[in-house]
Amino acid sequence: MERATANLSISLPKTLKELVKCRVEEEHFGTPSDYLRSLIREDLRHRDQERLEHALLEGVQSGRGATIRSKADWKKFWSNIDARVPKRCAKKYA
Repeated sequence: MERATANLSISLPKTLKELVKCRVEEEHFGTPSDYLRSLIREDLRHRDQERLEHALLEGVQSGRGATIRSKADWKKFWSNIDARVPKRCAKKYA
């Protein structure tokens, strides 16, 4: 399956460019683009993990949970969740 790609040009100081080239060789990446994509993905995963941990702690610290007994309670629960989830980030990037 082919992915649609777009070019993005960046300028790096010579020392950073050399560092990227070294990492590509040391870590067996095919190209500098492969290496940079992996860094971006890793950063996004790390940020998502931090947000999840924060949300879990917030939930634990929020006090006693609520009992959901009816369909109306579930509907209200999911409406509140939907309102808090950013729609622009719903697509998974990999």
